[in-house]
Amino acid sequence: MTKYFLSIDYGGTNTKAMIFDDKGKQCSLSTFLTKKIECKSGFREINLQNLWDSICLAIQDVFEKSGLTGEDIVAVSCVGHGKGLYLLDHDKQIFHNGILSIDERGNNKALEFENKVEAIWDISQQHVVSSQSPVLLNWLKEHEPEAYYQIGYVLSAKDFIRFMLTNEVKQERGDASGNNLLNLETKEYDHRLLEFFCIEDIQHALPELVNCTDISGLVTKQAAKITGLKPGTPVVGGLFDIHACTLGAGVLNNQYFNIIAGTWNINIFPSKESANRKSGLMNSLFPNDLYLLEASSPTSAGNLEIIINMLMDAEKENAQASGQTIYELLEEFLKQTNAAYTKLIFFPFLYGSQIDIKGQGCFMGLTSTTTKSKMIRSVYEGIAFAHRYHIEQLIDELGYSPSAVRISGGAVNSSEWVQIFADIIGLPIETVYGTELGGLGGAIVSSIAVNCYQTLTEAVDKIVKVKGSYQPNLKEHAIYNKKYSTYKNMLSILQPAWEELNEMSEGMELIE
Repeated sequence: MTKYFLSIDYGGTNTKAMIFDDKGKQCSLSTFLTKKIECKSGFREINLQNLWDSICLAIQDVFEKSGLTGEDIVAVSCVGHGKGLYLLDHDKQIFHNGILSIDERGNNKALEFENKVEAIWDISQQHVVSSQSPVLLNWLKEHEPEAYYQIGYVLSAKDFIRFMLTNEVKQERGDASGNNLLNLETKEYDHRLLEFFCIEDIQHALPELVNCTDISGLVTKQAAKITGLKPGTPVVGGLFDIHACTLGAGVLNNQYFNIIAGTWNINIFPSKESANRKSGLMNSLFPNDLYLLEASSPTSAGNLEIIINMLMDAEKENAQASGQTIYELLEEFLKQTNAAYTKLIFFPFLYGSQIDIKGQGCFMGLTSTTTKSKMIRSVYEGIAFAHRYHIEQLIDELGYSPSAVRISGGAVNSSEWVQIFADIIGLPIETVYGTELGGLGGAIVSSIAVNCYQTLTEAVDKIVKVKGSYQPNLKEHAIYNKKYSTYKNMLSILQPAWEELNEMSEGMELIE
């Protein structure tokens, strides 16, 4: 008898409800735009009650589309963006907006802590970034003390969704490890980390830790009523989105790297050994007892969406009038152009850069003859350059190149863009069946929780299938090597300019 699993994937750009069967087939999908609130420059939040209401509607919609009901679902898994901050008060009530992983309010705080990260490296084996919850908690303590002292529970993104389904407050280990909250050896909270971030008084708010495949609660009657799920349906610990996408791509060891080209530029591989501090890589606890090594920055496909919205209003209207999307038109455009089409270099740093948190996006090489189409092509290329930068960091750590790179995230929807990734990185790029690999990863851990499969290896072998392989075009790769060399050289040249630009911007805000 076929078993069905519901995955809820809460991302910084889109949020989705999906149903998969026990062979990995995606039965139905409902998606909606994650509605960000930017009340101040760099502050990126979300209204949690509105988010939950939209998720409930999406679950109802996915049942309607599939013809299935809550009675058919044997387990639910929640997947969510890493980092950020989700808070409940002492009565388990929402009292503050959620803070997204692309929030920048903690930039200066993060730099202060990162400058002395050696003090905690042996504990968390984690660099400090601005949207990690300890940094944001420190910021709240200083700038919003009335909110800070109201905190009863600290959660990650997907842990909040699981709480709304089950009324159980728990934190999943993989997410917590990537958030600089865990001792990576003991796999437990460590008070020394709270002391480092000057938030020792938040210890009471750290929930019980669970593993991704643990049944961590049951759907409540109240949640069942507004979602269509069956009361008592098991809800598993769930996954940090990069872990979910890595499982969904079938990457369980260092034979393959995984690229997630979505809101964030994430490049990862599982390893028996954690990365050292000087590598600049992040470490987190992967579900198969390995470390997941990560090179990442907010420099991926989210930049394309912004540039399209800036430059292509007329093209979007024309596409809509012809019954297409702007992305379908751009797919044809990419097919008709090549690496030599534009000499522009785009730095996809609209949310921050790879080497300097204060870096900002720009086009280099604009002239009076530059066309909009050349700018758009350079955006696709610049995002792939940013991924190559991180892939090279992973190769340096591993000591050799993987046999192939598997890709997930929004970029997979464009086969032409996937080919650009292959041509720029110079390695085979593989795709797997299914467009929602985060949700598929959630279904994999659900299948283990209810004993459909016994191990991750067995589940991945049964569920994940390679769909396509994109080999690098050597002629295109040679052209891109020249462009990429310019990209890297300019990164170091621009670094002091970003510092000056940031100081100018802050000074102007004070004048206003």
